[in-house]
This record gives sequence, structure tokens and C-alpha cells, in this order.
Amino acid sequence: MSADTLLVPVAGATLPEKVFFDALRARLAAGARAVTWYGRPADDPSLVLLTAVLEDAGALSALRTEISRDRGFHSLTRELPALHVFERELHEQLGVKPHDHPWLKPVRFPSATPGQMDAYPFYAIEGKEVHEVAVGPIHAGVIEPGHFRFMCLGEQVHHLEIHLGYQHRGVEAELLRRDPRTLGPLVETIAGDSSVAHAWAYAGALEALAGIPESPERAASRALGLELERIGMHLAGLAGLATDIAFLQGAATYGRLRTTVINTSMRVCGSRFGRGWVRPGAVPAGWDEATAATISANLALVARDVATVNALFLSAASVRHRLQGVGAVTRATAAEIGLVGMAARASGIDLDVRSRLPGEPWASSPILSVVEPSGDCWARARLRIREIDRSIAWLEALARHPVLSRARTAVGALAPRSLAIAAREGWRGEVVHALETDAEGRVLHWRVQDPSLRNWLGLALAVRENDISDFPICNKSFDLSYCGNDL
Repeated sequence: MSADTLLVPVAGATLPEKVFFDALRARLAAGARAVTWYGRPADDPSLVLLTAVLEDAGALSALRTEISRDRGFHSLTRELPALHVFERELHEQLGVKPHDHPWLKPVRFPSATPGQMDAYPFYAIEGKEVHEVAVGPIHAGVIEPGHFRFMCLGEQVHHLEIHLGYQHRGVEAELLRRDPRTLGPLVETIAGDSSVAHAWAYAGALEALAGIPESPERAASRALGLELERIGMHLAGLAGLATDIAFLQGAATYGRLRTTVINTSMRVCGSRFGRGWVRPGAVPAGWDEATAATISANLALVARDVATVNALFLSAASVRHRLQGVGAVTRATAAEIGLVGMAARASGIDLDVRSRLPGEPWASSPILSVVEPSGDCWARARLRIREIDRSIAWLEALARHPVLSRARTAVGALAPRSLAIAAREGWRGEVVHALETDAEGRVLHWRVQDPSLRNWLGLALAVRENDISDFPICNKSFDLSYCGNDL
């Protein structure tokens, strides 16, 4: 099994509560990283089963324990701030209180009415010259609902509190209502700009439970879809960022090139957004020599034209003036709060599942992660530019080898009393799906985690001490998903 997927039997795998928390503290202090931490009701209704997934030395591992729902546990957030959102979720979803947590703000406000959400006591800064600016939850265009509360002194933002949770989709509960083998079309809509990433994480976990061996053809096909998704979304983000700073050459050209990329996806799988590209046990999106030639020609066109607009973008004094030094998150802060993916790498943290937990085809054909040190909007823009170049170069080699197979391995019975965890590096960061089965092999719990869950706090901190007019630039540079948070 590849390093980006973990399958463990869960029968008898729970640790005593003290042993669990001592081990969790010790391993995180020694350099392990928390990938996810979540809970579900235990067989005894008075207990909650906790699962912590860690990444260390190029491997995933899991720790589990049961705790009293009424008694709760002592929060780890003050000593390990990267766990803050996981403990908030545990409190919100299961009623388990992490005692001494510094800020138990709801993550999604599940089942709340708009009136209840409106009554939330936002953090306030006192002072005659301090004023509040409220933005959202309804925005112009097609932006999803989210509320931003700015505390300002003049034009400078001293504090931003982000309020999400307006959608109440109930994704994880919905996934348990149907046969997990048939859920590809639903999983693709969890965060529509990361359809391939979510579908691959889901398929990887399900295939592990079904005992389906790895296939080079499946891995190659899925990697093509994932990297085209990455390139397309990076181009879309750069187009939006160029629009926000009135760099019209970039806005027009990056947007045009994104169309070429997503049309390439449509040529291979029939959907510009990668829908249908990944199905458990199958290679539904292969390509012959003629399609390979089209892929290569389109990549060459994008590489040629993006080099021209990149040179203009990176050399323009107006672009540098608006992006450099704006919305900075230091490496220490990014590590402390647990940023992942693009946001982490732009702050100097080399965190990329493709290189840290390489499954196929990354294990056979490595791709070097891109890291920028300054942590500002300029770094996040440069990182996307460099990742486009790197993905195109990597794909040019992949596309030269046709994948003709349409082979399908039936997804049979799932391993009973087992936990499968799969992580895949979407364009925004690591996407995690964890599926647990009961004694009959039925899925009894499904954990979904989009990288946006961990990165929204980074945006709030990035805006501090910047002008409020810098917020749209900071927001677009992080490019987070509302629905990726509001499961």
C-alpha cells in the first residue's frame, strides 16, 4: 500500500485515555504532524471514540481512544495550537468539551438558524476611534456565503473574525446513506474546484478497504486529472488576483489559458471540471496516442503563453507594490496554527503529500515541491506560477505514455472493523478521507477534510495590520473554499 494511504484494523486498537494523550503530545513534540483528529459516538453512548491521524517520517499512523462524553478532556490547543479547529469540531459535533480551550468558536454552526448565527458575540476592540466593518454573508456574483467582521483603526485592520457555516449540507451524514461504491458523483461535489482530489482520496480509501491492489494505469490517469485540476485552478486564481490589482494583461491571459486546460480535461474525461475522472477500481479516463498528442500540444501552448504573461506579471512595478509585504504569515505562525498545502509552502514550510507521502506515480516519478519563504501575497502568487511550470513539465513526460486500459476491478466486500485513511495533495492542499467499517464491513463513519478547514485562520491572521483595501488581495491569494469548510 502506498505511503499516502493507511489501512488499520480497529478491533482492540483503542488506547487508555492517558496513554493516548501522552503519546499524542510526545509524538507531536518530537516532530510528527497532525493530519486530522476527529471523533464519533462509541458503542457505549456515554463515550466518544477519538481518532488522531499523524504523519511522521514519510508514513501515516493512527491513535485511538475512548473518552467520557460528559467529562470531556483537557484541551491541547494552548500547547499545540494546530489542534484548535479539531477540538472545536469535537465540541460542536459531539458535545465533548475540551477544557481550557482558548476559543471554542463554532466551526460550522450545524443546525443553527440564521437568527442564532446572527446573535454570535464577535470579538470586539474597545476605543472611540475603532470601528467595525461587516462584510457578508451574502456577496456579489457567485461567491458562497461567509461573514467577515473587521475591527479597524482608520484604514488599518487590527482584527478579522471569519464566520462560516451558513450552508449546513450534512455531507458526512449523507455519505453514510448509500452504498459507498456508488458515491463518486456525490464526492466530486464536496468542493467542486477540487473534484479530482476529493474523488481520488475517496477512491483510495475505498480501494484499500476492498483489498484492490494498486494499478499503474489507474495512478497515471488520476495523476493527469489531478495535475490538470491544479494547473487550471492556479490559472484561475492568478486571473482573479490580477483582476483585483487591475493588472489586465494577467487577468485576460491567465483566464484564457485556464480555458485551454479545462478543455483538455474535457477531452480526456468528458468534463471540464474532472467529473467522472475517478471511479473506485476503474480507469474511466485513459488516453490513446491521438489524445496524448492533443494533451502535449495544449500543455506546450500553455507553457509558451504563460511564460510570457508570467514575465510581465513578475516584473511589473504595480504588481510588486500591491503584493509584496501584504498579508504576510511567518513560517513560525504557519507551523504553529497548522497551515497546509499552498498556504504553508508560501510561508516556507515544505508540506506536499506528493513528496512527503509519495504514492504512485509520484514514487516512481518524483515531483519536487515548490516553497516560497516570505509568506505574503507575493509569495502565494509566485508559488502558483512556479507550480504551474512544474506540473506542466511533469505532465509532459506522463502524457507521452498512452493509457489505453479501461479495466475495471469490481469493488467487492469491504474489510470489516477497519479504518482506511487516504490523503491526496489537491491544488489547495491535502484532502483527507477516512472510512471506518463495522463488523459486517459496512461504512459506519466517514471523515472528510478539505484543506480550507485548516487555512481559514491563516487568512484572518494575514490581514492583521494591513489596510482593509488589502483584504480582497489576501483573500484571493489564499483562495479558500467556503463549502470545503461547511460540510
